[in-house]
Amino acid sequence: MSTQLLIGGRFYSSSSPDATAMAVTDGTVVWLGAEAPGRALHPDAEIIDLDGAFVAPAFVDPHVHVTALGLQLTGLDLSGATSPSAVLDRVRAHAAAHPTGIIIGEGWDDTVWPEQRPPTVAELDEAAGPGRLVYLARVDAHSAVASSALLDAAGDLGDGHLRGAPLRGDAHHRVRTVALAELDRAQRDSARAAALDAAAAQGIVAVHECAGPDISGRDDVRELLAFDHGVQVRAYWGQAVRTADEARALVGELGVHALGGDLFVDGSLGSHTALLRDPYTDVAGCGKSFLDVDAVTAHLRACTEAGIQAGFHAIGDAAVDVVVAGFTRVAAELGGPAVAARGHRVEHAEMADTTAITQLATLGVILSVQPGFDAAWGGPEGMYATRLGAERATGLNPFSAMAAAGISLAIGSDAPVTAMNPWEQVRAAVQHRTAGHGLSPRAAFAAATRGAWRAGGVRDGMAGTLVPGAPASYAVWDAGDLVVAAAADTVQRWSTDPRSRVPGLPSLAPGADLPTCLRTVHNGTTIYTA
Repeated sequence: MSTQLLIGGRFYSSSSPDATAMAVTDGTVVWLGAEAPGRALHPDAEIIDLDGAFVAPAFVDPHVHVTALGLQLTGLDLSGATSPSAVLDRVRAHAAAHPTGIIIGEGWDDTVWPEQRPPTVAELDEAAGPGRLVYLARVDAHSAVASSALLDAAGDLGDGHLRGAPLRGDAHHRVRTVALAELDRAQRDSARAAALDAAAAQGIVAVHECAGPDISGRDDVRELLAFDHGVQVRAYWGQAVRTADEARALVGELGVHALGGDLFVDGSLGSHTALLRDPYTDVAGCGKSFLDVDAVTAHLRACTEAGIQAGFHAIGDAAVDVVVAGFTRVAAELGGPAVAARGHRVEHAEMADTTAITQLATLGVILSVQPGFDAAWGGPEGMYATRLGAERATGLNPFSAMAAAGISLAIGSDAPVTAMNPWEQVRAAVQHRTAGHGLSPRAAFAAATRGAWRAGGVRDGMAGTLVPGAPASYAVWDAGDLVVAAAADTVQRWSTDPRSRVPGLPSLAPGADLPTCLRTVHNGTTIYTA
């Protein structure tokens, strides 16, 4: 056995909040306490002096698109573009620097542009050059624009698509599939390495890949699962099934861990494809439906009977209604405990109301949420208010109500939709734009660590903690003073009293400097060093 003794640190541990030392043996935390007894108990240990650094359980990001994130990191990143002309300038420069191959860009957001429109097909053709394949995904990845050459290569996009209009729904899925097929294995592997390296550098030791036939394709998820990297990957496949045998066969064929993630019931608010009970404020219509109640019920029943975790992407209130109805039906057939035992998930659930939250809590559904969405698009002047009107917009992402109902939350990024920066996501959950919707720092941190492990099926009560017996999956941070704080709009005096011995966290106040990762360790193995 080999033991490391970490000394001179500050540890986020519920069992030893005053610890300054931690012993790790063969990938497992075996002891926390003061330095002197630690040295006496482990005289032959390798000593690692932390020099006052903060050590906390490593993060897990429960909703990521690894290859897409890597393509943004290594290729054409449009996330900072301020106008259609700025996008076109980047396309023009990228085309000049890379004269062959498809151009794939990620991250433009027309809702923050004065023009309130994406580039046109003609503008893309001019910027990239004649005959060049160009695919530019909107920030939410639920719509895109493409060059005429790519549209021609995609063929018939259906009667519902008007040539030249932004790509949405099935037309978008078709064009995205054709675009991604233009990448070779080396390009995909380079993107994966960049994305997973970036995860490790943010103190993340595991990610949940939300793949699917309309997102990244079968080859991509197989290759990702075979890709050798220190960051652990759990793969979700978003394809509906109707029988337990079909569910087992699909999991076996692809090697994925679950049939959920971005299994679309609807789309996104930014692309006007989230499914709403009442029409959008800024355009006609109520969004897009991909799965009805019967399809949701069949998929959930099949996965429950097969012992496979299921899940759905649902953002709009009408989409959440569809999911709740499906869960209710299956619970009536198979029993609530059978459904709850599988740890089924719903991704996003942005417009879940009080009734839906209560029902989801009763059924033991886990919610995978993205506080960065509220930080990016919430508030009285944000995209949510534009799409829904101010009154409806204030009801989105009610994290505190979800937690109060007893729902297990998992906090993630949906990268590349929002940045894969877990401290930013945790702060966004605490500093919610709507009063009363935020979480306490401890609850938010737990949702990004313990809750995210639980969302991935790890329910041993140890993962995501630093207590004796827990896996030694932790990150070392350069952090300022630690504080114990309640939610911004509540008073919890017992938890902020020093006598409560509640472990402190770095300040998550607006504008406060967030920690910088110095080292990331997964199961005792260092996977990142600054």
